[in-house]
Amino acid sequence: MILLFIVFCPILAALAILIGAPARRTALWAAILTLAATTLVYFGGFEAGQRGFQLVSSWPISADWRINFTLGLDGLSLMMLVLTAIVTLAAICFTGEIKQHEHAFYACLLFIAGGAMGAFASLDLFFFYAFHELALIPTFLLIGIWGTGNRQVAAWKITIYLGTGSFVLLLGLIMLYRSVPEAARSFDFRALQKAASTIPAEAQGNIFLLLLLGFGILVSLFPFHTWAPEAYASAPPPAAMLHAGVLKKFGLYGLLRLALPLLPEGAQQWSTLLIVLLLGNIIYVGLVTIAQKRLDWMLGYSSVMHMGYIFLGIASGTLLGTNGAALLIFAHGISIALLFGLAGEIRQRTGTLVLTDLGGLGKAMPRAALAFGLAAFAAIGLPGFANFTGEVMVLFGTFRNGANPERFTIYQIATVLALWGVVISAVYMLRAYRRVFMGALRESWSGLADLNGNLRVPIGILIAASLWFGFFPQSFVRIVSPAFKSYFVSK
Repeated sequence: MILLFIVFCPILAALAILIGAPARRTALWAAILTLAATTLVYFGGFEAGQRGFQLVSSWPISADWRINFTLGLDGLSLMMLVLTAIVTLAAICFTGEIKQHEHAFYACLLFIAGGAMGAFASLDLFFFYAFHELALIPTFLLIGIWGTGNRQVAAWKITIYLGTGSFVLLLGLIMLYRSVPEAARSFDFRALQKAASTIPAEAQGNIFLLLLLGFGILVSLFPFHTWAPEAYASAPPPAAMLHAGVLKKFGLYGLLRLALPLLPEGAQQWSTLLIVLLLGNIIYVGLVTIAQKRLDWMLGYSSVMHMGYIFLGIASGTLLGTNGAALLIFAHGISIALLFGLAGEIRQRTGTLVLTDLGGLGKAMPRAALAFGLAAFAAIGLPGFANFTGEVMVLFGTFRNGANPERFTIYQIATVLALWGVVISAVYMLRAYRRVFMGALRESWSGLADLNGNLRVPIGILIAASLWFGFFPQSFVRIVSPAFKSYFVSK
């Protein structure tokens, strides 16, 4: 029952806010209680190292369609819930004064959190998809109503892209459901996994391609990435934190949860295409990120660029690389959420995020400079942070696939090219930090207020999580790895 509480606490709090409950207080308490319940599961209710799903609860919905509202956890879904709970609390804490429709704003944030929680905890294909769709509507509203800049164009653009991706994904899920023998058809992930061996190789290839395109659009896989930077630059910071940090990870989670374990032969058929596309994320989008003139656009493009490393881990075909992809999903969610939150604080105080207009803010906002520096170091993969550990696991895992002493395969070539992404990310992130926080401070900004004390807790939690799994990655791997051992062979 605790999973039921974790999923519906944000949703019920959002409904309470819409009918008149105090907006910020209700949202904050809902986020605190959700994080507390998730932490309780992590430390007390979940047995690390055990294969299969735990804490499973099921309620029948339709016997004819074999639809059940089923919740359960393995290590992968547990860490996604932990990520969602942490980022949700941070997003609400970073929410400043809302001048119009305050109740609706907080309700939208909680609906996104609840939708993500439901998608990650669902073991039924129908609710896995439905919970994600629940989170897309408030994303459109948050950007279109409370966003900045060309917010309406950005809102419609993200809606069109994500709606298209969801439609393609739906086609793939329908094909997956119908590809198994009729007697074994079920929306339950566990039943599908048992019946997956009966899916012919050709059908696997067709289904995997649809799932790759559907999930890929949702994750901003190159060349379907252009919606993300504009949407994040126009979105209010808490919305950017939740979407870039959590909701965008739904597509990656779906590939790890459904596409790889159920369609292994299909994944092999399209591995070369995936590697070519993800290198577009790392190299092409990385170079575009260097050219950005605004901090928010730079962060948006950097988020797209780092998705390439996670896709590389998914394409690696090794247990090491896949574990690294899972760790990098968590690590990137933490670091990008903090960066977007801090960028929002800078814009609130200065009124601009144009890099050439900023400078010297470290003198007026030393706490912000320290927090942004740590988040930037995490994002570029400095040793000690979880991002570094995840990237190393991805690169080593990919390089080991099909290693041949006589010649490089596409996996070794992709690894070498991806290493240049580390240099690219260091260039754009460190240059942005220098332009924002170093140098001379404008006289008119000498009295800028630093981060208030209320933000110390969420910032501390985000940084502590990144450092903990960076210094002790085995504490993450021992939880997540059993979810992959059943369909990956360590190489």
